[in-house]
Amino acid sequence: MSDIRTELTDLGEFGLIDKLTSHFTTHIPTTIKGVGDDAAVISISETEAMLISTDMLIEGIHFNLMYTPLMHLGYKAVMVNLSDIFAMNGEAQQITVSLAVSNRFPLEALEELYAGIKKACDFYKVDLIGGDTSSSLSGMMISITAVGKVKKSDVVYRNGAKENDLLVVSGDLGAAYMGLQLLEREKEVYKANPEIQPDLEGNDYLLERQLKPEARQDIVAYLKELEIKPTSMIDVSDGLASEIFHICKASKVGCTVYDEKIPIDAKTSMAALEFNLDPSMCALNGGEDYELLFTIAMEDFDKIKGNPHFTIIGHMTDSNSGINLVDKQGALIPLQAQGWKSF
Repeated sequence: MSDIRTELTDLGEFGLIDKLTSHFTTHIPTTIKGVGDDAAVISISETEAMLISTDMLIEGIHFNLMYTPLMHLGYKAVMVNLSDIFAMNGEAQQITVSLAVSNRFPLEALEELYAGIKKACDFYKVDLIGGDTSSSLSGMMISITAVGKVKKSDVVYRNGAKENDLLVVSGDLGAAYMGLQLLEREKEVYKANPEIQPDLEGNDYLLERQLKPEARQDIVAYLKELEIKPTSMIDVSDGLASEIFHICKASKVGCTVYDEKIPIDAKTSMAALEFNLDPSMCALNGGEDYELLFTIAMEDFDKIKGNPHFTIIGHMTDSNSGINLVDKQGALIPLQAQGWKSF
């Protein structure tokens, strides 16, 4: 260990992963893809591959139990991991759950958490097949590993985008972030005066997108129906801008995104303006939308045009052109990624 000290905040989550894993090589021939995508890809037959992804949720970092019901937390913890399987164009099949809790949690609280996990398993038709439990000195930590499968010919990586491909996103963006802002605001009001009840009326959509989001399993099915195989794909967990950067970096391309094309629900826009926030910035940098962002070849445009599930928000360019946003006035400005930071 050297005397040099590099702060983790200087690297960020993905810089840290690159630094720690760049010297690793694969030893097993069945490892098709290891570190560097939404899920690992492991060969299991001549035509099929297994997908494996894992994520941790830490109390105080990823969730606040002051406003997150334990049943919702259990559901969301599963969904977050399944989203990575769907981002590889795969089918989720099993999960394992590892849990560390302090002695402030009674059995009844953990039963509530697992009721949410069961609801997610039942909805997405996946099996709970194992895990681990441990004590914690403070708070709760949940780690879930998701296992899925995909035909080798169907798997979609982040690194397949080509110049002139269209950039497409499912659903709408920014609602989960605005749901979080509402919950944080009411938390501060409650801390100042516990007699005041939360004022959340009329914000069901935003709150659900934050507390009980859904992974877009349906989008994988829609794409198959349309006979479209994306050239690259990623789920929108850290913010649209960050995910665009991941695709561009992996695919060695640039991108032009159009602000006016970014899909934002009217409720999201209204809430953002109430908080004196730019709705587009919330969509670009908010995170936790769990929509799917993907690129398609230009020749697939007619298959997707007018489809209510998808919005074309830009196109890929050569890497020398950079990653840019065309604002509502038509000005071309470098896109900034200011989404979720783990450190």
